[in-house]
Amino acid sequence: MLVAITAGAGAAVAAPVSGFASLSASYSVGPIVNLTTSCAGQNAEVEQAVDPAIGYIYEEWMGCSGIAFARSTDGGRTFSDPVSVPGSVGSNYNSWDPALAVAPDGTVYAAFMLSHSSQWYPVVAASFDHGATFSQVASLTPPNAKNWGDRDFIAVGPDGTVYVTWDYGPERTSVTFICSSSGSCAFATGDLNVVMQTSSDRGKTFGQMSYVSPGFPASGGDSGPMVIEPSGRVDVLYQGYHITDTTTYAMDPAYSYFTFSNDHGVTWSAPVRVGTQGQTMSLSEWWIDGAIGRDAGGNLYATWDTQGTNADGSANDLGWLSFSTDGGQTWSAPIQGPSDQLNVPHIMEVAGGGSGIAYVGWLSNSNPLGYAQYLRAFSINHGWLSAPFQVSTQFGDSSVWPGDTFGISTMPSGRVAMSWGSAVPSTGKKSDIYATTVGVN
Repeated sequence: MLVAITAGAGAAVAAPVSGFASLSASYSVGPIVNLTTSCAGQNAEVEQAVDPAIGYIYEEWMGCSGIAFARSTDGGRTFSDPVSVPGSVGSNYNSWDPALAVAPDGTVYAAFMLSHSSQWYPVVAASFDHGATFSQVASLTPPNAKNWGDRDFIAVGPDGTVYVTWDYGPERTSVTFICSSSGSCAFATGDLNVVMQTSSDRGKTFGQMSYVSPGFPASGGDSGPMVIEPSGRVDVLYQGYHITDTTTYAMDPAYSYFTFSNDHGVTWSAPVRVGTQGQTMSLSEWWIDGAIGRDAGGNLYATWDTQGTNADGSANDLGWLSFSTDGGQTWSAPIQGPSDQLNVPHIMEVAGGGSGIAYVGWLSNSNPLGYAQYLRAFSINHGWLSAPFQVSTQFGDSSVWPGDTFGISTMPSGRVAMSWGSAVPSTGKKSDIYATTVGVN
């Protein structure tokens, strides 16, 4: 059975965001599908992956009593009913932070974080039939009896090696939180580190940790999204706080850093800061900040957002894009994506397109009506190819958490697949997951 479509069956050309003049790129939005009509309760924090060989779209999110999964086999026009990812539903544990990847052979890996007994760690479920079923589940159980763990990311190399990065600390009592009434939680203190584990047997077993952010066990690193080069090189962009006291684990605001590994994550290059001095992420930033993408020509793109002050002294949150044409050795000056300078979340993501092209998305409640999903095409040679474009047709309630991230992928057809969480007026205070594809001309 397929979920209902909440927009017209034919593709529609939506208008640019009010107040911006159209430049050279235009956008056509396909049907917007609600994936969660059958899921009671809140649904949020969707992640997405596309199989480039067959064009299937996979979605994974927090909802349906655990971690939910759905797929589209027709280019995003319809999606399967959601199913719970094995290992994510139980009365004595909690699951969060979904992550998705597709291997070159079509294997689908659906990961998430799990708290069980006194440990927090990633779990990776594998599907060998293009997401129809998940027949294998592996737990990356840490050696510490009471560790801290958070935000996992997953990717697969050209040789089939499965890579998982996650936020890890040996002692959970060192971590204290800053929580938002309408969002999730950030870290005030803690033994934060980005670590990696790999699998060479299609996700059946995973090896020991390597340390991506230097300075373990108190590197201040968290959130390590990655892309894998055709050569097998692993590129990671992580958020790095400065630990000011290794006893209390107090820390200063963060920057984004780029690092890479040529030996399957065993050793890592010296981190390169991406961004300008003074442009930092505050400790109270509750969403997942930082994303990395790669285009068909090998150029790298990083997106993130920073918290600071405007010229008049008012607070702001600004979303940025930077690119590298030399494999991450150097990065361009930051380029602002969202045009506003308001003090509201700008949850940034990026997907690479053709050579020199990137698609930058953000989820934000910069409009007084609430959360909306935006997209903007960028060219290394020509800059922004349009004003910010609103993909979603409805606004989500700003008091309802939509998740800390959203899905964005480039499809084999050239369209951009997108998914997001939102509590629109028709559902009241219930947040649902929506998905569509966007043609960019």
